[in-house]
Amino acid sequence: MEQGDLVGQIDQDRVDDADVLELLEPAVREWWVEQFGGYIEQNGGYFTPPQKEAIPLIHEGENTLVCAPTGLGKTLSSFTSIINELYRRERDDGLANTVYCLYVSPLKSLANDIHRNLEVPLEGIHENLEADGADVEPIRHAIRHGDTEDRERTQMLEETPHILNTTPETLAILLNAPRFREKLQTVEYVIVDEIHAMAANKRGTHLAVSLERLENLTETSPTRIGCSATIEPVEEMAKFLVGQETSEGPVRDYEIVDTRFVREFDLELVCPVEDLIGTSSRTINDRFYKQLDEAIKSHDTTLVFTNTRSGAERVLHTLREEFPGYSEENSGCHHGSLSKTARQAVERKLKAGDLDVVTTSTSLELGIDMPTLDLVVQVGSPKSVASLLQRVGRAGHRVGDTVKGRVMALDRDDLVECAVMLAAAEDGFIDRVFIPEDPQDVAAQHVYGMAINAIHRESDIYGTLKRAYPYRNYAPPDWGQLMRYLTAEYAGLEDRNVYAKIWRDANDPPGGEHHYKEFEVGEHLIGRRGRLARPIYFQNVGTIPDSFTCNVFTRSDNEWVGDLDEEYLDTLGPGDVFVLGGRRFEYRYRRGSHVYVDPTDDRPTVPSWFSERLPLSYDLGCEILAFQGELLNHLDRGGLPGLRQWLRELPLDENAVYALSEMFAQQVDYAGSNSVSTDTRLVIEEERDEDDFKRRFYVHSNYGRRFNDGLSRIIANEVAQAAKANVAVAVADNGFSLSMPLNRKVDVAAVIRALEPDDIRPALRLALDGTDLLQRYFRINATRSLMILKRYKGHEKSAQKQQVSSEMLLGFAESLDDFAVLEETYREILEDKLDVRGIETITESIQAGEVEVVDHVVSSPTPRAFGLATLASSDVVLADDENAVLQAFHERVSTSIDEA
Repeated sequence: MEQGDLVGQIDQDRVDDADVLELLEPAVREWWVEQFGGYIEQNGGYFTPPQKEAIPLIHEGENTLVCAPTGLGKTLSSFTSIINELYRRERDDGLANTVYCLYVSPLKSLANDIHRNLEVPLEGIHENLEADGADVEPIRHAIRHGDTEDRERTQMLEETPHILNTTPETLAILLNAPRFREKLQTVEYVIVDEIHAMAANKRGTHLAVSLERLENLTETSPTRIGCSATIEPVEEMAKFLVGQETSEGPVRDYEIVDTRFVREFDLELVCPVEDLIGTSSRTINDRFYKQLDEAIKSHDTTLVFTNTRSGAERVLHTLREEFPGYSEENSGCHHGSLSKTARQAVERKLKAGDLDVVTTSTSLELGIDMPTLDLVVQVGSPKSVASLLQRVGRAGHRVGDTVKGRVMALDRDDLVECAVMLAAAEDGFIDRVFIPEDPQDVAAQHVYGMAINAIHRESDIYGTLKRAYPYRNYAPPDWGQLMRYLTAEYAGLEDRNVYAKIWRDANDPPGGEHHYKEFEVGEHLIGRRGRLARPIYFQNVGTIPDSFTCNVFTRSDNEWVGDLDEEYLDTLGPGDVFVLGGRRFEYRYRRGSHVYVDPTDDRPTVPSWFSERLPLSYDLGCEILAFQGELLNHLDRGGLPGLRQWLRELPLDENAVYALSEMFAQQVDYAGSNSVSTDTRLVIEEERDEDDFKRRFYVHSNYGRRFNDGLSRIIANEVAQAAKANVAVAVADNGFSLSMPLNRKVDVAAVIRALEPDDIRPALRLALDGTDLLQRYFRINATRSLMILKRYKGHEKSAQKQQVSSEMLLGFAESLDDFAVLEETYREILEDKLDVRGIETITESIQAGEVEVVDHVVSSPTPRAFGLATLASSDVVLADDENAVLQAFHERVSTSIDEA
């Protein structure tokens, strides 16, 4: 298209983003219109909303966070201005053999369609330039990550990519690679893609510090661009992206392109039957698969999310076995346990539109473009609004398409969660992301990395850390603690083969043994220790922990009965019962990679899926409690008809309306409205089981599994001491249960009422003493802190051997004062895994009288406690045994109501 024709078309269409198109170089502008066509009615112009806002900001060099649902061109909006600027420079002066733009993604495979967002534009624009007779070199780009071959790495030094695509871990290595560091001095743009997938974990923290180290290296401050799906709080994410100008602030300037809610959503909660208890599991299952089959056959491509990998496999297997038309040619499964080859084959078919349905757990939340995908089905609760929107947002990528998602609830707890989730999504609610604060293990890696590169002023290294947003509150005592570890000040540490990583001293006067003329005399300096520092750093950098499976043996005869993933072991304590190989076992203890158990006939306390499923978010848990309070008000004022009328205003099908209303009506009839937890009431019900000679407490704390895992540990510790008996604990997202002998009496409500917010952290630390959870996380943090080396002198230490080493070091670490690695272990468990802040918040509310603790005694669990009372050993999709137990509870409740 000739330039004059294009300008004429802009005038004719009178689009409101003509000024954005005018910012682009003629060849770039021409490619854009050729690629995407002219005026796009749904966008009111040539660009999607995030593109319309982001391209001008990036053109002006503004730090920008682009928040938008999947499919609106966030990544392309980031690249467009950069490509435009690089082609302008190439035309005017030519580009140097160096890196101008870094693109950082959390995905090692970089599967979030770089081809579409980078290769296609570069090739198309260059073809246009050649057609116009322009003599310009192509803009080079390359991918660099841990699997990049040595030959390719060497080639990048000789012919350097102008745009380098990499991962957080590889960026940290490049910052310490002597020859490649020079190539990074010219970086002017950094794109952080899928920032929402990193901010809440240590990969994001690691990246935040790397960006500050890059800032120290570059000639000018790079423009930072973040691409995020639906996330909250947006301002916090922007600050995380840009960091601080100085160690004491303020944060760098930034702009936010917030187009999270511009797409049209068609969401509905679907329930296979009106009664999820009285209906047999076989009937529920049959109707679920029939509905799923009908949905798949009425759409081009359907993506089905389940909450476990085994669930994804089972759904696909059932479709192929019981319904006509499904084969390996038109259906597939995609999750992390499958081979890379198998996953890539499914991805290729998805992109080509050759598959009718793909089942997955979490592996397709991010990544490839699926142009024909027009329906997402979520089986069960995805546990957060953000996760729901991320998953259903994979559908409807054509401009103007509506995002269509169906959530199928197959049990009562999921029914409540999903109803609240969909209503909250319609209201624009999003769960918050919490950024780890001041992690010492990540700090240890980066301080070591900076010391390896050169001798630095201590204040400069400390200041670099503090400019990274996760370390903005990093205090001198934290720094001193880290220095004592890195310099191996602790007596006996080097005797255990944990050596100093750095030296720390004041600069000597001229003529002194350690005088460095580039620094003032007396300045505090830091440098590296050890001749192998650089290879140690290169081979051990990163935050993703290794994991392993443990062999399970019976104590009585040392019989091997199977394997357990160590993450699942985090959920087990002595006395917990689980299912393995169809048999039930009571967990006793663990030694290294061996677990010892006793056979038992007791009911399982920890479901087999526990470690696989995402935990319910604290924010969504609070929304559920508020919803339950509002629901009770409607039931009280309008009875069942009034409640159903209100529920029909929500995105629920009629079965879901009936199932929800019946459950809460039955709950109130059986135990009263005070038996339901709300945002102002925490309910504890006590069941006295004469048959099993058990006293069980069901704590309806609907704040999520992380919260309940933490609170239950504190309460169980207190109760065990008060009752002088072993206490079994079972944890779920909507609460937890405590079980003890019937002849032991204890007031659990009084224990909770007596909790003081200031006592929560010490109490939780005490409850963690000697646990497998503490041992495992100490190993992970010791490895991240380079206290234990995964790789050294060509030898690799397996996760099992790392665990053995860490168990020998843990006792020594516990004898030390403020040992950085151990303190970080406690911080990570308390804050990142067990939601200590949420527990403190609720105990503050209880102390302030804002939340009332109510307890009552029942002869059988109430309907809202059914889930807690039947934590079983298999997924709820097909659990016949669990269904029988639920029906027994249901019959007892119904009989009690009828007799009242």
